[in-house]
Amino acid sequence: MTDASMAGLFRRLAQGVHHQLAEWLRISSVYLGIAVIVTVSMGFALPGLRDQALQVHRALLTALAPESATQIAADDVVPAGGDSPTTVALAVPDVSASTATTLPGSVRRAAARPAGVASLIPSGVQIQSLRSYIARKYKVAYNATETLVDTAFQVAHQKKLDPLLVLAVIAVESSYNPMAESSMGAQGLMQVMPRIHKDKFASLADQGKGKANPLDPVSNIIVGSTILRDCINQRGSVAAGLACYEGTTVDDGYAERVQAERRRLALASGMALSRND
Repeated sequence: MTDASMAGLFRRLAQGVHHQLAEWLRISSVYLGIAVIVTVSMGFALPGLRDQALQVHRALLTALAPESATQIAADDVVPAGGDSPTTVALAVPDVSASTATTLPGSVRRAAARPAGVASLIPSGVQIQSLRSYIARKYKVAYNATETLVDTAFQVAHQKKLDPLLVLAVIAVESSYNPMAESSMGAQGLMQVMPRIHKDKFASLADQGKGKANPLDPVSNIIVGSTILRDCINQRGSVAAGLACYEGTTVDDGYAERVQAERRRLALASGMALSRND
């Protein structure tokens, strides 16, 4: 074999090795890029998944535990920053003001509850978990949820409604946006039609129990709950009453969406659902 033939053979061999090495490096870089993307994505996703898992776990434990155990767990809650290990398990995260909806007026921060109202509101782990769920899912400032949830429980008690049903209607109607307005003119948290229920808002203002403004969160919840109660009384059941509240004769799944959110609220908070609703 001549020197030229040997040189050609080695050249082809070197070219083959170089090609294989280049292909291997290209494939490795692709897989490395995929690994980096997955790692970064998991870094963003895992904290939220961990918080959600802890919330569901806490809610299940609360729902399954005897009443005495639930009370003990509530008594063990300590302020954030304390030294007790229960602080980690029971701390309720606040939602950053940059990403959360801050409700106007009286809902920005609740004052101390009157004694009559305090007896209607669950305390401890359940109410904290409920407020945390609403704040996280609907991007509402955690501090704002106190008056909102208190109002829902108080008004629901007066109207003989499940407070979780009222909160579920708010979720489906407006996603907890107090400034929401539909193309049909419905406004506020519970999407009340001001031109139809103007008298109800005026009556609230005259009695000093609210404002004539349908965008006021507290007034909107009071009037919306009154309409919901009237609908249920007229139609004879919660499901039919929800269809009446939506204002449609066609079953578009509205009642089931409300009930599904109501069940999620109950699971997140550990509160029992009424079998009658």
